[in-house]
Amino acid sequence: MLILSFESSCDETSVAVTRDGIEVLSNEVLSQIDIFKDYGGVVPEISSREHVKGITLVYKKALEDAHVTMDDIDYVAVTCGPGLIGSLLTGINAAKTVALNYNKPLVGVNHLTGHIYSASIDHKVNYPALALLISGGHTELVYMEKDYSFKKLGSTSDDAVGEVFDKVARILNLPYPGGPLVDKLGKEGVPIYNLPHPMAYSNDYNFSFSGLKSATTKLLYDLEKDNIEYKREDIARSFEEAVASTLERKVKKALSEYKVNEVIVSGGSAANSVIRAKLSKESLGVDVTFPLMKYCGDNAAMIGISAYYKIKEGEIDDMNLSASSRLDL
Repeated sequence: MLILSFESSCDETSVAVTRDGIEVLSNEVLSQIDIFKDYGGVVPEISSREHVKGITLVYKKALEDAHVTMDDIDYVAVTCGPGLIGSLLTGINAAKTVALNYNKPLVGVNHLTGHIYSASIDHKVNYPALALLISGGHTELVYMEKDYSFKKLGSTSDDAVGEVFDKVARILNLPYPGGPLVDKLGKEGVPIYNLPHPMAYSNDYNFSFSGLKSATTKLLYDLEKDNIEYKREDIARSFEEAVASTLERKVKKALSEYKVNEVIVSGGSAANSVIRAKLSKESLGVDVTFPLMKYCGDNAAMIGISAYYKIKEGEIDDMNLSASSRLDL
């Protein structure tokens, strides 16, 4: 089964061709990061315009690199949410146009399931599994008894992991996008500061990271106010350790209640080296799967992989498919 998929939920315009829910034939990604560096974050209206400018080029390149034509494609898939409405609509309208023009079935994909299934690229998940999704807009802990079965155990009540990484990056005077730069800076530091692990010991599976952001801000303020010498590298590493330890504790709590064969850690923040080290097989006691680095961020390949399993469940959409800024699992 060949699936042509579109992803445009935020600031990446991406089109991919995937085969049978595991193989990526092409995955074109046109990033807007350079555009938004001066803004310190994504500007929705500008992002929408950039998607319109780039999506036809990316679509043609994806087919070309996969060495297929639309006659070979079986389904057209597209992210329908959550995300920025204007950006989502660009991808949905492009997917609808292609599906109508070539008489192909249309499949709308939840962006969150896409991130989870990014770990299935070139890898067969051994269910039941526990999925930890940590991205710029989402932090979710999900139990999966089988393919395309999602039981949400908990989520963040405020800042997502990736979001708080970017906010702490600004505190440390690092440019956008800050997450990878915090990781790079932290590699030169030592976790000497005792920052809080918010909600790590709560009796549920929910998360909260805004307090950690505030504590990191206060730490830097106090050090400068008292003229205490410090290294940004140590603050970055201490912050990373607090996030990773909180995630580790929540995952271990879930593992004590749910018997699983594998833990999936996906989303943009799954690229962080401290999180990868903390959520290891040695630490958790079960197999742990991270997506390849190139599939951690937003991309259309993960949408095509997720669409395959949705199709297997018999779930096909029609041309009434709409965009949603809030789409739960």
